[in-house]
Amino acid sequence: MNLSRRTLLAAGTATAVTAVTAVTAGTTLMTSAGAAQARPVTTASDRSTTAADFGTLLQRAETLLTGGGFDPSDTDFTAALAALDSTAAGLWSTLDRSAGRTALWSDLAPLTDPGNFGQSYTRLRTVATAWATEGTSLAGSAEVADALVAALRFTHDTAYNPAKRETGNWWFWEIGAPRALMDCSVLLRERLPAADLADYLAVVDRFCPDADRRTNSPTLAETGANRTDKAVIVALRGLLGQDADKLASARDALSDVRDSGRNSLFRYTSSGDGFYEDGSFVQHDVVAYTGSYGIVLLNGTAYLLALLAGSEWAVADPDVSVMYEAVERTFAPVVFDGLMMDSVRGRAISRERAGDHRDGATALSAILLLASGAPAAYADRWRALVKGWLTRNRTTPFTALATLPQLALAKAVLDDHTVEAEARTTGHFVFADMDRVVHRRPGWACALSLSSKRISAYEAGNGENLHGWYTGDGMTYLYDGDDLGQFNDGFWPTVDPYRLPGTTVDTRQRSDLGTGAGTSTYRPTNAVAGGAVLGGRYGAAAMEVIGAQGSTLRAKKSWFLLDNAVIALGTGITASDGRTVETIVENRNLGTDGRHRLLVDGVRHPVEEGWTQDFERARWAHVDGVGGYVFPEGTALRALREQRTGTWRAINTGADTGGSTDPVTRRYLTLWVDHGLSPTDARYAYVLLPGASAAATSVWSHSRPVRTVANDATAQAVEVRRAGLTAVNFWGAGTAAGITASGPASVLVQRRGGHVSVAVADPGRTLTTLSVELPFHVRSVVDADDTVSLVPGRRPVLTVAVGGSRGHTHRARLVQ
Repeated sequence: MNLSRRTLLAAGTATAVTAVTAVTAGTTLMTSAGAAQARPVTTASDRSTTAADFGTLLQRAETLLTGGGFDPSDTDFTAALAALDSTAAGLWSTLDRSAGRTALWSDLAPLTDPGNFGQSYTRLRTVATAWATEGTSLAGSAEVADALVAALRFTHDTAYNPAKRETGNWWFWEIGAPRALMDCSVLLRERLPAADLADYLAVVDRFCPDADRRTNSPTLAETGANRTDKAVIVALRGLLGQDADKLASARDALSDVRDSGRNSLFRYTSSGDGFYEDGSFVQHDVVAYTGSYGIVLLNGTAYLLALLAGSEWAVADPDVSVMYEAVERTFAPVVFDGLMMDSVRGRAISRERAGDHRDGATALSAILLLASGAPAAYADRWRALVKGWLTRNRTTPFTALATLPQLALAKAVLDDHTVEAEARTTGHFVFADMDRVVHRRPGWACALSLSSKRISAYEAGNGENLHGWYTGDGMTYLYDGDDLGQFNDGFWPTVDPYRLPGTTVDTRQRSDLGTGAGTSTYRPTNAVAGGAVLGGRYGAAAMEVIGAQGSTLRAKKSWFLLDNAVIALGTGITASDGRTVETIVENRNLGTDGRHRLLVDGVRHPVEEGWTQDFERARWAHVDGVGGYVFPEGTALRALREQRTGTWRAINTGADTGGSTDPVTRRYLTLWVDHGLSPTDARYAYVLLPGASAAATSVWSHSRPVRTVANDATAQAVEVRRAGLTAVNFWGAGTAAGITASGPASVLVQRRGGHVSVAVADPGRTLTTLSVELPFHVRSVVDADDTVSLVPGRRPVLTVAVGGSRGHTHRARLVQ
């Protein structure tokens, strides 16, 4: 992103950033020195709120929608302003303004359908935003304002009013429509007749009266992102209606004061929706959703903190620190140079207008908005993180994605010479509570999407994610700083959904998922999914694959994630259905015209589409611009170059998110292992060398710096002698690489300089206590988790209390 270093705003104007800081001067949300003091709930009897107080916050709400008084001639805003203008002008030109209309837009008829009136309100908000934004062709037009007022009235009378009964998708009634309606009312507040505004507040009171509860099912408490969405709606309704109690209700919904914190968004959870202490975020009870619902929650919370800052309704719960900690604990590990990893975006991967870069941009903006009112100790770190993400992403620049408010936030950071861009996050992250693993090195990252009886393999529904069958079966996402478009450039509508990288699959034909109303999830029956992390640098991950109904496939899969390599092992691959079973080593999107060179054992192969070849005993392969692949045991490898065409509509027919029917064509290079028909106890072993040259890959293949010491039903294990590291996934009691475990576990042991570091986890969560016997003498414990005890001796034994630890890692440091 190459924004010039001009002043963010013209003199005397304000943005979403400065609007917050200016109003909160002297009354900041939290002091930089420490936590905020708890604020008692405000009631109608102990305040003297004035209309000016509401007016100040309403102006701030408008600023958060439009970006404030930026200079339209500033070229840094040109693209975002043009995008808003183009979209709004197109909607304006097609808006039916005739007296006898039955819908606002012909493609959203009948208007009484929840999806149609929900999207109609969203489109009206876009037009209203352009009307309220200087520099657009619709700005300040009396004709546009009058048409908007009439359109809101028409929609209310026709489709969305207190007399209506909820049908179809509840979300449109209780979140989508009321939020867009309140935003429109904020922007048009000086043009709306009082009677109209009263009617719109009444419809919100009917369908979203309380952020705590689902209106169509009052016994159901709202959680996570849905709760935050509703809190924002209630807050805007309170401002527009000058109702202080509504504002207090919205604020308290974040902490759930009335429910003793049971559903507070500022508490870590141990089950169901919300943030977990290990950095996981779950929504819909069993779905890893950091990159979709998690962003919504973060954005909504940041919005409310900014909107209410400095007022008598400011959020002052000291436990808001949970949200602050989530920026680095939950979000930063799954953001790579500004993109949001698809492994945590759930069914949103099928949305044409919500790719990993766009969702990443939304997350970055939410973090910056949160920083505007956060303590300096947090805010300074976040701005440095975001600046690094912004400056490294040259594949899809932020300016091509950002709205005007988002751009204003980003520009303020980029123009601040005191903020130094943070380097890429590195380390190994096991999100045990959502079955995700992320491994990050300076030049690349690898994410594993696992699943179990605790976390779904996929979510589908409302016409979304129709081909997500294998996205949770160990799909391996490889991110390279030089190729940020891999999963964003038409990947999901064109990739072969039966050949997702890292998966072992039964090739049976599958039916489309989630074609009906509502969403549903699929959880497999396996227990093992997860792993252990050693020193924040090395990791072992494991997953047992148990085929979905209609398949007898079984497999045990392991990944060992190191400094410059990912070792993938599979064993026990068995099926009896008479169908082929495959393990996909790679399925790389080469873009529209990619001709990346492929070497296999040093021999160059054709780049023409349609080329395919079987290699009886491949030792290594290399793909230009991607990296190397080593097959330590020699592998019967298959390779294919193909051009694939699909449409976004084929994977998403959703009413509000459905993709276009325009054909999308991309080239792919696929490498896989064919285990044959109904294999019995088949296995595989391969190594990913991200970013490695062909020469380095060849050397690695011959020198074997990592040795596979077990790949069977008892254990899968590797040794990295140069690092003194041994890593084992035990599938039951047994011995491997000299280490003995009393039951299934992930174990990493490293010997360096007379010290021994040990990391142990129970990714199946089946044990109470686990014993690990080491193959060498140790004298004592230097430090260890409370759950670990040592019986020293010639072959020392560690006893680890893994029960109740939910698959998290237990650590000990010993001295020899």
